[in-house]
Amino acid sequence: MLRSVAVWVTVWELSRFLVSPRWATTRLAEVRYRVYCAEVQPLVAAAHEAQRLNRPSKPGRPTATLVTGYLILDDSTHVKRYAKSMGGQGWHYSSTDQRSMPGHSLFQGVYLVEDYQYPLDPQMYIQKSVCKREQRVFQSKVDLALQTVKCFEPLAGTHTHVLIDSWYVNKAMWEAVRERGWDLSGGLKANHKLRVLDPTTDEWLWMRLDDFAEGLALNPSKRFCGPARKGSSASGLI
Repeated sequence: MLRSVAVWVTVWELSRFLVSPRWATTRLAEVRYRVYCAEVQPLVAAAHEAQRLNRPSKPGRPTATLVTGYLILDDSTHVKRYAKSMGGQGWHYSSTDQRSMPGHSLFQGVYLVEDYQYPLDPQMYIQKSVCKREQRVFQSKVDLALQTVKCFEPLAGTHTHVLIDSWYVNKAMWEAVRERGWDLSGGLKANHKLRVLDPTTDEWLWMRLDDFAEGLALNPSKRFCGPARKGSSASGLI
């Protein structure tokens, strides 16, 4: 930023500018996304055209072209080992230290289309006890993810695929993604339950994922029922 300004400023003056109320991160994010859309939208149109030219000729309605945009959501812990008192500071699990450490947790997202990345503005996740102490409104990591899924506007002419880990997979997330007409891929915790068809009684049963996985060694093909839209069923074989 020092190299980009029209006049010479010191690091101190730059830090004063960054904390001043004369600019807003939300406004900056809007400008960044407009620039990203202007750069990537022609690539999306070119990808659709390339698919139309390369698809095989056959009777009937031609296969629709598809350009996928990936919305990747996750969080990361930023350890502040020697910090005494900082806003929003709590104790968060650090995979590097393999234990809870003092610091901040940032909820982050990346939008990826045609190998072009757009980092969403990070949001600080603050634990409920810290919010109570600092008189803040509490939002869980899942709340932040749901808000992103409901409010994010993808590029025109793309189909969005949400990628999350097992922490964010729940019924509310499934429903939010369905309402947008998007796809969802995520991990499942061992205690997550699947609706499995019992071959002996031909009835559907709820089974923990770890118990289901153990049974795969004995029966490699099992029928399961996953989340589906209202009035329909989504089942398959694993």
